[in-house]
Amino acid sequence: MKPTIRTWLLAAALAAACWCQAQVVTQLGRENMRIPKGERPDAEATATRRAPNVEMDTTATYYALADSAGACIARNDWAGAERWTREAIACMPESDVNSLLLSNLGTILRHEGRLDEALGSYNMALDLTPNAVTLLLNRAALLLQLGRTTLAEADLERVRELDATDAESRYTLGVLAVERGDNERAKALFEEIAKANPRSSLAHEGLAVMLKRQGDYAAAVEHYSVVIADHADAQLLAGRADCLLMLRRLTEAADDIHRAIETDPDDGYLYVLRAKLNKMRWNLDDAKRDVELAVQHGVDRNVAENLLK
Repeated sequence: MKPTIRTWLLAAALAAACWCQAQVVTQLGRENMRIPKGERPDAEATATRRAPNVEMDTTATYYALADSAGACIARNDWAGAERWTREAIACMPESDVNSLLLSNLGTILRHEGRLDEALGSYNMALDLTPNAVTLLLNRAALLLQLGRTTLAEADLERVRELDATDAESRYTLGVLAVERGDNERAKALFEEIAKANPRSSLAHEGLAVMLKRQGDYAAAVEHYSVVIADHADAQLLAGRADCLLMLRRLTEAADDIHRAIETDPDDGYLYVLRAKLNKMRWNLDDAKRDVELAVQHGVDRNVAENLLK
């Protein structure tokens, strides 16, 4: 997940905790919000621990190197972050905290587009801490990015076993079920989220995705609206706008599209939506202009034109 999550396919967030090695995680989390989702540090591995039989000087060097990696991440110096992270791991190869650093290294490599290497790093981290929920989520997100859906689902199911309240795994599994047309399973997963947390936005978002795919646009709009009331990001606005267009509620759709483009003007799909709106309003020249804008922002011309039919 990116199949896509949310309108395309979703993914998730980074969180952080503790001392200088956690500074790496915190800064990495901020960057990871901008890449395909699911990335977050392993909170279970963040407690500061000293490897057995290691002198204090080595320990101090280890954390200083990890801190240097965090400083590099803060200024988007990914090569530097990789270097210092690897040096920290080499400094204390037996330290169980390396699970966290290997997770961070996987995220750095993923950010640089070195996806196979990133997967190897996540695998090594999970060898050290096989039940680390956030590591499993990280790897699942990467596996979805690589198109290895079956393996990703295995990681997500493992998270379900380990954490009865985790919403991210259930949401992603639900959206994947929607993509396959298994709406019964999708609904059950989204209801699991709502049972654990009735206020969860992911439950409403998942139901919106499912209902939209089923063609129940009015019900989908209701669920999108619940989420948007708390957090109106471009993808959510686009999802609701698409439903509103199908319901021919054009003024409301226009408002959502305008807000979405203001939020994320580089998303080509939003210009396809505006082209659909203009076509429905018989503003054909404006619709053609928006198709060109969509193409300029990365949408395949044939895809854009087919979406208008």
